[in-house]
Amino acid sequence: MTSETQNHIVRGFKATLVARAIYMVSSALLMFVLARFLLDPDGYGALYWVIGILAVIQLFADIGLGKSSARYISEYSERDPGQIPHLLRTTIIAKLCVVSVVALVLLVVYDDLAAVLGNPGVASFLAIGALYIVVNSFNAFSQVAFQGFNALGYSAAIQAIAGVARFAFVIALVLAGFGALGALFGYVIGYTVAAAVGITILYERFYRTYEPADEFEPGLSRRLLKYSVPLTATRSANVIDKQIDTVLVGALLTPTAVAFYTLGKQITDFVLAPAEALGFTISPNFGEQKAADQLEQARQIYETSLVQTMLLYVPAAVGLVIVAEPFVRMVFGPDYAGAVPVLQVLAGFVVLQAVTNLTSDSLDYLGRARARAIAKGGTSAANFGLNLLLIPMLGVVGAAIATVITHTVYVAVNLYIVHAELSLHLDRLGRSMGQICVITGVMAVAVLLVTPMVSNLVMLGGAVALGAATWAVLAVVSGLVDPREVRAAIR
Repeated sequence: MTSETQNHIVRGFKATLVARAIYMVSSALLMFVLARFLLDPDGYGALYWVIGILAVIQLFADIGLGKSSARYISEYSERDPGQIPHLLRTTIIAKLCVVSVVALVLLVVYDDLAAVLGNPGVASFLAIGALYIVVNSFNAFSQVAFQGFNALGYSAAIQAIAGVARFAFVIALVLAGFGALGALFGYVIGYTVAAAVGITILYERFYRTYEPADEFEPGLSRRLLKYSVPLTATRSANVIDKQIDTVLVGALLTPTAVAFYTLGKQITDFVLAPAEALGFTISPNFGEQKAADQLEQARQIYETSLVQTMLLYVPAAVGLVIVAEPFVRMVFGPDYAGAVPVLQVLAGFVVLQAVTNLTSDSLDYLGRARARAIAKGGTSAANFGLNLLLIPMLGVVGAAIATVITHTVYVAVNLYIVHAELSLHLDRLGRSMGQICVITGVMAVAVLLVTPMVSNLVMLGGAVALGAATWAVLAVVSGLVDPREVRAAIR
């Protein structure tokens, strides 16, 4: 890996991580304030059940155009920059047409859809959902387009704006007395602000700076749409994989059960923010390295990122299992104790999703979107079937178990595809993973031995301190941190 590439990745990662931190802190505060003070479990569950339903509907509005556009922006910014304005204009026109149709259909059928879902009370939520779909679609598009330009600072800024604006408007409307419905409208306003800023920057700083070619390259619009097909399939499978369990929990159980399940998933999302930031940062580089026929450099980037991700997430997942009960009870209150077993099972998902966040976008930029789509489609279908089987038997824990089982298969397939593309050094990676697991296991045993003798507060503090010590040991063993450099810096 050249120093220039490494510095670019580090700068992009820092910007993205800061934005993810702002977004996730605002999300965590929103989760805490709504769950602890403003909404009861029924209201909290109803809000996020509807958001899960809207995420599934949004699949028809997004159809993979954003990611496909980002892939060709990344390619043509090097090859033929004059095509960039044509790519952006075509993508935005296509998105406007599709999003408008989906939103109008939802406005027509929202009453009937609420009845089909077995809860006519959510009809007004679904009506507001038509606006939610439009603004969230363009909020997400601007972030992905900046990723294609490798302008990760802008992408990071839009995400941070979305998080802060969403928090402010959701809390304001709930405090004004509009309840869960007001919270959903707060989401709409927050995403509107982010989308407006993102599209404005995209137009002023990128679209207008490229001199358009005399004509759109013949066949490029067709390739743009064609590549969006596997991306649509992958995104559809990914959203179904993430949201269908929430939708099924609400349909088969109760809004309170949805609250428990959603809370567990939101906590894992917060933990996963650094891995998502790193994956978002490094993925455009794979397209650039492949186009330049520099696969050795691409392999080094991926292997280094994978080991460093596992350095963080294997100890984090083990710690999550240990502290889940005192954490949920102390932070969210005893009303949400039902989220504890969900969170403990989803700790395994944390490790799996960390690998996925690092890998999935990278495969798209390597041109393997079709293979990933097939894998995601198969595991999502399996997840749907397992949820139908396990939720009636085991409740919300059944949904968490189904997620972990199917995601294990998906991660294995993703790693196989990456290995086929980059010829990873499996022996070296295996040794690193072994060291991480052994050291984490020793530290976890130490925590479990002292757990019966301390209070919940002491246990949480001790777990955090021991987690930091575990990471320090792993960082030194793996070579990520050189103790001599640390001592020299202190002096």
